This record gives sequence, C-alpha cells and structure tokens, in this order.
Amino acid sequence: MIGRRKTLALLTGAASFPQLSFAASAREIMWEDLIPPGVPYSEIIGEGELDEANDFWNPVYDANGIKLNEQLNGVYIKMPGFIVPFDVSAKGVTDFMLVPYLGACIHTPPPPANQLVVVNSKQAWPGDQLWDAVWVTGLMRTKLQKTDLGQTGYSLSADSIEIYQW
Repeated sequence: MIGRRKTLALLTGAASFPQLSFAASAREIMWEDLIPPGVPYSEIIGEGELDEANDFWNPVYDANGIKLNEQLNGVYIKMPGFIVPFDVSAKGVTDFMLVPYLGACIHTPPPPANQLVVVNSKQAWPGDQLWDAVWVTGLMRTKLQKTDLGQTGYSLSADSIEIYQW
C-alpha cells in the first residue's frame, strides 16, 4: 500500500516533468486545433492588400488572427508541420518555427500568429532534411511573441521530431 507521502511525491514528480509522465499519451492535434473553438478559419485572415506591380499579396490579420486556443496551454501534444530554421549548425537545427505548409514565412507572407509555433528541440534535426514534413512531440505553451519571421502564438518544447508518414 502506498502512503500519502509517497503518493504526493509521485504526483509532484509527474507535475515537474510532464514530458516524462505523459510521453506515451501525447494528444495529436492539427493546425485547425490552434484556432480557438468558435472562430472559423475563414475569419483569421482579413482582406489584405494586393501589390500587382510586385505580384505580391500582403494579408491583413484581424483580431481573430492572434486569438489563441488556451485549452492547449501546458498540454503534451504531437503535431505535423514543416521546419523553418532560425539557424542551422553542423549538428542540425534545434530552434525553428513550425509552419502549416512548405515555404510559409520564406516565399510568402507569414501565416497569422495562431498558425505559427516556435520550437526548441532537445535533439537536433538534420540540416539535410529541412524540406520534409515532420511530427513534433512536446509541451505546448500559448504566448504571443515576435520573431524575425513573424508574430507567433505558440511555443513548443520538443522531446522528439520524426518524419511525417502520409
């Protein structure tokens, strides 16, 4: 029989290291899950401005583009996406932005903040596999922050990254 003190010690340890206690039960989410319930995807991007001379569309995001799904704050998740590295070293990439489609933030204007995730990974992802779709598993946090690539709404402390299998 486990006593009260041992039970409290186990629960305290689980709260301190959620990635260890929930590693087998990551909640699989998709990009639409980052939008708060009740906000239609069609309402996160405003009209935007078309620059015909440069063949460029500059989206205008309204307040819905920065609304975050607070139900994901502190949740251990697994989600797919594409890597846009902040830097690439000889070991690979550990800090990057996870984006919903290939080329987001590079060749096009960035998606709204509630469609961008800043990732810090414990393991480096190989620099020669940056074009692959990946699954990222880790602890999700909600917080608006600015980066050189755009405003983001989420951060993820990644425990694992793997190739996305179609």
